Amino acid sequence: MNAILVSYRAARAKIHDGDVLLFRHERGIVGKTIAVAGRSPYVHAAMAAWWNGRLMCLETVQGRGGRAVLLSTVAAQVPGRIDVFRIRRSRRKFDRLAAVEAMIEITGRRYGWWSLLRAGLVHLPLVRFLFPPETDDAANGHLPFCSQAVARAYRRAGVDPVPNLADRSTEPGDLARSAALEYRFTLGAEPEPAEPEEQESA
Repeated sequence: MNAILVSYRAARAKIHDGDVLLFRHERGIVGKTIAVAGRSPYVHAAMAAWWNGRLMCLETVQGRGGRAVLLSTVAAQVPGRIDVFRIRRSRRKFDRLAAVEAMIEITGRRYGWWSLLRAGLVHLPLVRFLFPPETDDAANGHLPFCSQAVARAYRRAGVDPVPNLADRSTEPGDLARSAALEYRFTLGAEPEPAEPEEQESA
């Protein structure tokens, strides 16, 4: 996939409620390990949402849990590493606001370490042999990690982004390969000036 770099200033008005934000890995062993395990360059997933004229990034992150933070702040921290994906127009049953609402519900909640560990273990050779990938979305009772939260929110909104995989087994790379989503552009290195103080809501 050839990246289409768009400055944050120009991209801001093009981003819709419910767009998926996939983060490419940084240099370092942790990011590379996650990317290799997921068979993609992606290590984190989040969702875009408009909130009283402010463009927010809804996510759950290690050490902080569920949160809402200004997307301009995030884009400035990782320029050129956030790819924006959008639901395809053919998916007419998708309810953007329902997806956003589902992501808002996880703000302030703990990060899904147990779910992440479980998803990671299935990549071990022996475990992968003994336990095939889960396909039952009803088995998603634990606190979510990043891509699990996005997958669950999309199902609440009427579209299962990875139909043959349970939410708690869905990794950022699975979302990137989803037939329901299409790549739009990559947020470039020119964020707009920081918006006033209200940078996080949890």
